[in-house]
Formats: sequence, structure tokens, C-alpha cells
Amino acid sequence: MSSKLTRRQMLQDTAKLALGSTILMNSPFQAFGSSSDNKSRVILIRDSALTDANGAINRQVLAKMLDEAVVRLTRAESANEAWKQIIKPADVVGIKSNYWRLRTPVELEGLLRERVLRAGVKETDVSINDRSVLNDPVFKRSTALINVRPSRTHAWSGVGSMLKNYIMFTPQPSSYHGDSCADLAKLWELPEVKGKTRLNILVMITPMFHMVGSNNYSPEFIWPYNGLVVGIDPVAVDSVGVKIIEAKRRNHFNEDRPLNPPAKHIFLADTRHHLGNADFAKIDLVKAGWTEGILI
Repeated sequence: MSSKLTRRQMLQDTAKLALGSTILMNSPFQAFGSSSDNKSRVILIRDSALTDANGAINRQVLAKMLDEAVVRLTRAESANEAWKQIIKPADVVGIKSNYWRLRTPVELEGLLRERVLRAGVKETDVSINDRSVLNDPVFKRSTALINVRPSRTHAWSGVGSMLKNYIMFTPQPSSYHGDSCADLAKLWELPEVKGKTRLNILVMITPMFHMVGSNNYSPEFIWPYNGLVVGIDPVAVDSVGVKIIEAKRRNHFNEDRPLNPPAKHIFLADTRHHLGNADFAKIDLVKAGWTEGILI
């Protein structure tokens, strides 16, 4: 009786595994970085030596942080193995950057390109772009996307986020601005995007936690956090990022100063659109490196 039960359980487990594999194939952001309890794994890595007194980025430190983050995310034995889990030689890879005034660092863009090429992808099958992704020939035939952008407060959506970084995949970005950009998760259903994202990197090297003025850029509210938030689930990555921004606002203003507008698109990406996990009870946050002023 006991052996039959064990066999039945094994068959059930095999069926579940097969179903899970199908789901993972349709949702690449779930393929890596999940914990045994189905939490979304997110890596927060920091290094005090990443920037100097003038804000210049140490490329070697950044490279070490990036590689350590993907190793911890995938649980691979080495950085090369980790990147080969994320990107395959046959992939056509679009690296979706962000070119706004507080832009994705060119050092990080270059490192990502190097890692993709090192994974075996052809040079002609890699492109880095932001506002022209719809006209980019590589992005048009892409099989894999890497989503990378800085974290900052935003006048329409509360925060500039992983979710919002794909707004350039629609010819009418303004159509997603209603209700404080509540439904940004719909962007992830666009055919140019759906099922392609392999990695999300929220750049928190010098994030912006508050803004004033008409251009939404306030250098006095930028600080050297020297971090990266890395994961496969964009909702979980954004949730970690916004928690840090909110904590910085409390510390700076010496009071609870909510984002205005609130970054509700992150919560709704989970509860309304079922894209990923916004609930911290469902996020496996792994912290690495410098801990002073971590805020989370």
C-alpha cells in the first residue's frame, strides 16, 4: 500500500512538473529565480566602491556586481554558466535601455552587450535601444529581451519602473497614462514583448526619490545608493525598488511622504493582470554586498 501511494505521488509530481515546464516556456520570467515555495527571487546587490566622489562609475566593480547578481539569481556555479542559462546562442537579443536625463549607465549597457555576446549570440543579433525599439531591426525579430533602467520618481506613474520601461513598445505611449498609468502591465502582453523578457535590472546606482519643477528632474534628490535590483519577475523587482524609494523619502523628509501619484501600477500588475508578485510575502529578497543605508 505504501509503495503504491509513493508511486502515485511520483506520477502526480511528474505531471505537475510537465505542466510547470509548459508554463515556464510561455513565461520566461518564471523560468529562473523561483524559490522552492514559488516566491519570486530578487537580488539586491550594492558596493560602496561603485562610484567615486564625483559620481563616476567603476566599471570593474559594476561588472563584478552584475555577474554576482545573476549567479545568485540562477544559482549557477559561475557567471558564464548563469548567463548561458539566461541567454541562448540562437537568441536575438534586444536590450531595452532608458535614455532619459537620468539614463541607464553606458557602462552597464556595454557590460550587458558583452555578456550576451559571451553567451554565444551573434553581434548582428544584439541591439541596445530605447525610444526607437519599434523601428529597430533587431528588436523587430527579437526572441529575448533584457530590461534595464534607472529608478526614479515619475510625475505620471509614481515611479519609473521595469514595467513602465516597455512603454516605447507601443506607438501611442500616452494611451497608457490614464489613471496614474494603472495598467502598464498590459504592455507586457504586446506581441513585441510577450514571453520574451529574460532579465530585469532596476538600476539604483543614483536613484531619484523626489522631484520638483516642470521637467521632472531634480538632481538635489538623487543619492549614491550604489545598487542594482535584479530578477526575472518585473513586478517583484519594481516592488523592491519602490520600497527603497519610499524609505528614502521618509528618512529625508522626517515624515511619511507618500508618492504622488502612488505607484499603484505595480500592485495592479499583480492583482489585476497577474504578471508577477508585488506582495513581499511572495518575494525572496536576497541581499548582497554593502549594507549601510540599505533602507530595506
